[in-house]
Amino acid sequence: MWSRRRLTAALGASLVLPAAAQFRVEISGVGATQIPVALGPFRGEAPGMVSLSSVIRGNLERSGVFRSLDAPAGLDERSRLPQAEVRAQGADALLAGSLNRLADGTFDVRYRLWDAVKGTEVLARAVTVPAADLRLAAHRIADEVFEALTGDKGVFATRIAYVTRSGRQFALHITDADGEGGQVALRSSEPIISPAWSPNGREIAYVSFESQKAVVWVQDVATGQRSMVANFRGSNSAPAWSPDGSELAVTLSRDAPAQIYVMPRTGGTPRRLTTSPAIDTEPVFSPDGRQVYFVSDRGGGPQIYRVPASGGNAERVTFNGSYNISPALSPDGRTMAYINRSGSAFRLTTMDLSNGIVQTLTDTADDESPSFAPNGRLIVFATRAQGRDVLMTTTLDGKIKTRLLSSGADMREPAWGPFGR
Repeated sequence: MWSRRRLTAALGASLVLPAAAQFRVEISGVGATQIPVALGPFRGEAPGMVSLSSVIRGNLERSGVFRSLDAPAGLDERSRLPQAEVRAQGADALLAGSLNRLADGTFDVRYRLWDAVKGTEVLARAVTVPAADLRLAAHRIADEVFEALTGDKGVFATRIAYVTRSGRQFALHITDADGEGGQVALRSSEPIISPAWSPNGREIAYVSFESQKAVVWVQDVATGQRSMVANFRGSNSAPAWSPDGSELAVTLSRDAPAQIYVMPRTGGTPRRLTTSPAIDTEPVFSPDGRQVYFVSDRGGGPQIYRVPASGGNAERVTFNGSYNISPALSPDGRTMAYINRSGSAFRLTTMDLSNGIVQTLTDTADDESPSFAPNGRLIVFATRAQGRDVLMTTTLDGKIKTRLLSSGADMREPAWGPFGR
């Protein structure tokens, strides 16, 4: 069905799974547009604890939007802004804070952000969090800094899912957006493919081959409880959530060639959406729920089409080249990311859906599985680099890329979760 990694995974191709994948960050393409922010250790940070400042620093640097500088020593949220010193360092903003362990074991976290150019306070907060949530608190602080300085919501407190394989063992991982705080949602001796987050972030749909065929499951992320929602004759694959979370678009081969169906997210009777003698697959709802984009070879080669979610005639969307697959829609519905084959190279590409303008974002040759961050500013995708299978993020103009490198892991099928954690 042309979704190359997914099909390869189904056939048992080689991936590698570490016991606990941890990311480090490698940023390329960074230019003069970065915002310089000064920050230092939060007062009260101690060895063996989560370092709020380190997590925040890593988040801001990974976004590609910020350049972090070391703040003058000894600052916290109670300090007066040392504007001249901070400006002399080249910083436009300063973040400082503290944390204090309370009698019940929780932590009082306080922080302040200043505009060092204007000499004004931008935000000041105080929160109480359990020890287990210190890393999440750091992500949320970074999100507040991001929004205060850019006007867009940050995505550091969101999560990503991806699939790995070690020998004959497959696993579905869910981690923070920085790759830390991970959990294994499912392990199996059979392939797991096509993870897709529910709009509220509480569930994840995926395809498992544990019964020796492709079956669609939905799993509660918090409890691990799961239910089989599509197990019809033939293959059941490529689940995609409707914007309201009530339905799933799926690819079923129950009636000969694979076609697109829509069904209740709890299972039940599917409603056929496409009817063609070709293979139709990889559905995805538009953010307003009115359209379903999908891949079909009805024109002789795989191209992206869209059809009204209520049913009707399909309309071809992609025309550049003979091979275009794996559509993903930005949260505002204005941009479609997909994979275009140019010669023997498979590259991440975007299309402005209002005017059809196409842009290739990468110079790699084996890109797959694009997924938008919930703020629409970044795309995560899988590719190969230096002989390894890696996850990368890129800005929509392709100028700033972040390579998320695990400790020896090869990873596939990234899916970026929604806001609302």
